[in-house]
Amino acid sequence: MEPRTTFVLNGSRFLLRRAVEEDLSELIALLSNDPLRRSENSTRPEDRSAYAEAFREIERDPGQLLIVVEDETHEVVATLQLTFTPGLARRGAKRMTIEAVRVHERLRGNGLGSSMIEWAVAEGKRRGAAMVQLTSDRARTSAHRFYERLGFTQSHLGFKLILDQ
Repeated sequence: MEPRTTFVLNGSRFLLRRAVEEDLSELIALLSNDPLRRSENSTRPEDRSAYAEAFREIERDPGQLLIVVEDETHEVVATLQLTFTPGLARRGAKRMTIEAVRVHERLRGNGLGSSMIEWAVAEGKRRGAAMVQLTSDRARTSAHRFYERLGFTQSHLGFKLILDQ
């Protein structure tokens, strides 16, 4: 079943759907318009092939779901990625990870982000996930408050090791 959900917020209609490769330019723009990750993302045309390759890999993986939300003009105004991970821990529980949540800055605070996360949690349940997890950069204190309002708790300390590419 392909995800398609409509949200009506403050009189405006939004469509949540699976991303397609034609959305790539708008997705890159959303990811690049982030003060914490601006240096990691690029809208330069010469970098597009790396994004296209990553998109195709996500699209082929049944454990991945890349979502976009478009407004009434069909502009992509938000995105998130869901990853479903089977595991042995917790008696074989499947986990769903929410990543790369972005809402266009002009739409923040209108309820779109909450609607997206609520949809994602319901989708996780529908697909048999026993838990939803996400990470958030420690500098994103407003995002932390947002996730806490939606019922998420800070339960772990995260670590990263950046590998040279």
